[in-house]
Amino acid sequence: MTGAARPDPRTAVVVITQDRRPELLRTLRVLRNLPERPHVVVTDNGSRDGTAEAVARLFPEVELLRPGRNLGAAGRNLAVSRVRTPYVAFCDDDTWWDPGSLRRAADLLDAHPALAAVTARIVVEPSGEEDPVVAELRDSPLTGPDWLPGPALGSFLAAATVIRVDAFLAGGGFHPGLFLGGEEELLATDLLTRGLWLAYVPELTIHHAASPARDSTGRRVLGIRNTLWFTWLRRPWPAALRRTAHLLRTVPRDTASARAFAEAFAGLPWVLRQRAPVPAHIEARLVALEEARRHSTARRYVG
Repeated sequence: MTGAARPDPRTAVVVITQDRRPELLRTLRVLRNLPERPHVVVTDNGSRDGTAEAVARLFPEVELLRPGRNLGAAGRNLAVSRVRTPYVAFCDDDTWWDPGSLRRAADLLDAHPALAAVTARIVVEPSGEEDPVVAELRDSPLTGPDWLPGPALGSFLAAATVIRVDAFLAGGGFHPGLFLGGEEELLATDLLTRGLWLAYVPELTIHHAASPARDSTGRRVLGIRNTLWFTWLRRPWPAALRRTAHLLRTVPRDTASARAFAEAFAGLPWVLRQRAPVPAHIEARLVALEEARRHSTARRYVG
């Protein structure tokens, strides 16, 4: 058996899901057939469509966690706490890894101890086109050391990233207060503050067939709210106020945006208690990213 065909015990795969049984079962079929044969952990966030029962019946090799309620992104924290591999690959119930990508990601993480995570190229199915966010990853304005295997990133996409388990745990995982929607940015910033690096690696590929069961308006509310909370948690006050004012001017003037700001301001007490502004060199990176994202077609608060 060639090296590329042998199972690779270095990386487990973590998936969170809720009420998207057909999408999850498709993803699990692909993961089952990967040459790396990864251990897969699924956190079912309180599905009511028989998702958990179908997984238990059809994929007995999958470790199924049923917390009994919707933990949001923190469902990944629960799953990561169960893995015993040095690396964990995240994917959503409507994304799946290309054969060989997990092995290559583990090779890169093995070779570079200061590399916390690698994010893959995202291909939209069934068209086979690149996701619009790929251009943003590829054209990242950040610079990094010469040994990075691709452009330096300021954040990552949880649906398309392989990360060191020890770095994930040391960074506290995904903050449960954020629930879902841009939850990666806070953890990524805290990893960068610890002196670790994130990179986009185009030779890694993940496929995304967007589920039709999506509440785009609800996700927009969470995205705006969490952007504000991250800004208030980690940015110096002048930058935080500038960013808040920019969002007030540019988000759609509708009920969803009003709800997002109301929820954000309602959370100010806990945000201020946990506020820990980043050092100047990290803030400089955030400023560069903020400017680049203003021109991004993949980050518009619409829906």
